[in-house]
Amino acid sequence: MNIEKKVKEILKELPVGVELVAATKTRSIEEINQAIKAGVKIIGENYVQEAEEKFRVIGKKVKWHMIGHLQKNKVKKALEIFDMIETVDSTKLAREIDKISKKEGIVFPVLIEINSGKEEQKSGVLPENVESFVEEITKFENIKVEGLMTMGPFVKNPEEIKPYFELTRELFEKLKSKSYPNVEMKYLSMGMTDTWKIAIEEGANLVRIGTGIFGPRNPEPGSNRRGG
Repeated sequence: MNIEKKVKEILKELPVGVELVAATKTRSIEEINQAIKAGVKIIGENYVQEAEEKFRVIGKKVKWHMIGHLQKNKVKKALEIFDMIETVDSTKLAREIDKISKKEGIVFPVLIEINSGKEEQKSGVLPENVESFVEEITKFENIKVEGLMTMGPFVKNPEEIKPYFELTRELFEKLKSKSYPNVEMKYLSMGMTDTWKIAIEEGANLVRIGTGIFGPRNPEPGSNRRGG
C-alpha cells in the first residue's frame, strides 16, 4: 500500500476541524515516517513500551496519543511520551495521572473512554456512569478532561455502529452544557478505518485510522481494536 497516497486521500476527505490520528500499533518506524511525511500530525499508540521505542527515534515532531488501555504502573512513562491519554476509565488511573502531573508541574489533557456498547470484556466507563465519573475526577487539579472517546462494538456492517456513536455524542453534548471545573469538552474521538465517515457524521473531530493508511496487519492474540 502506498502510505503517503492513502494519508493524502484521507486528509483531503476530512472536513475542517476534524483531525486524523494514525493508529500505528505494530507499524514500523519507516512506515510511520512515511505517514508523517504525507501530513500525519498525531500518532496513536496502544502500548507504552512500543510507543517508547518509536518515540526515541521519531520524537516530538508529531503529537502522541495513548489510545490503548493504560495500566497504572505505566503512567509515569506514558506522561513522558504522550500529549494526551484518550482512555481514562477509572478514578485510580485519573488519580495516578494527577499525582505525577502535579510532581511535574503540568496539567495533563485526557479523554474519558466510554464503553458505549456496554461490553463486559471491554474497558471504558458505562454511559449511565459518565456524569458521576466526571464529577468524581474534577477534584483532580492536574488533569483536564477535554472530551470523550469510544470504540463501540465490532460490527459487520459499518452502519450498525451508528447508535453507539450517537449515544457518545449525546453524552459529549450533555457534559459540554454543564460547568465542571477542569473540564472543557473539545474532542470527540470516534471511528476507525471502516467507520470514520459515519463517526464524522455523528460529530467526531478525532478519527483513529490504522489499516486504512498502512494496510492490513496480522491479528495478535487478544488484540484490542482501538485504532484500525
